[in-house]
Amino acid sequence: MRALIFAAGLGTRMRPLTDRTPKPLLPVGDKPLIVWHLEKLSALGVREVVINTAHLGAQFPPALGDGTRWGLRIHYAHEGDTPLETGGGMLHALPHLGDAPFLVVNGDVWTDFDFARLPASPRDLAHLVLVDNPPFHPAGDFRLDAEGRMHEEGEPRLTFAGIGLYRPQLLDDWRRVIGDEDGAAMQPPRFALAPLLRAAMREGRIDGQHHVGRWTDVGTPERLRALDAMLRS
Repeated sequence: MRALIFAAGLGTRMRPLTDRTPKPLLPVGDKPLIVWHLEKLSALGVREVVINTAHLGAQFPPALGDGTRWGLRIHYAHEGDTPLETGGGMLHALPHLGDAPFLVVNGDVWTDFDFARLPASPRDLAHLVLVDNPPFHPAGDFRLDAEGRMHEEGEPRLTFAGIGLYRPQLLDDWRRVIGDEDGAAMQPPRFALAPLLRAAMREGRIDGQHHVGRWTDVGTPERLRALDAMLRS
């Protein structure tokens, strides 16, 4: 299996820390945030990882190299100064990811979720990991039913953890779903992944699982400090 780490965000909520350092390279515990993911992917048996970059993207290769130290081969998919968002970023990275299902993780989350708990492949188009709603996102994102299917409506709702398995076919119909949204006509196109996921949920084609362990979206300096303190203790 191959993996994609989303690392192209601007990190605006983390300023001034991200004025000079991309958020996934900020240290937490005793290593950059993204390295926690690289270690877990290596332990899972992943050997090829794509990291999409934009903001301060030139810092990633010197910091991480070619992945050899983790037994990985890292490909960098640079998107320019303006990120292509999650959908455009995934589409841009597809040439490195191949035709088989691939694992995706947001570069700005930390979790104790064991990637080995993911299925070998999605039952349909995607399989997402959900967590309990954190205080900074109390409304949640999606509903997970008893059969493991995900829905955009209904209660109770859980929060998307930024971790999932995807089939590249999820992107096959992106132009119809995205329509004339700003960025769709760019080359390469810029668009969000969420509309594709919601459209597939309405067709019953997205599965999920609930992780009840530790997870945080490292979206503010305060959360970064709290996570750093927890890991060091």
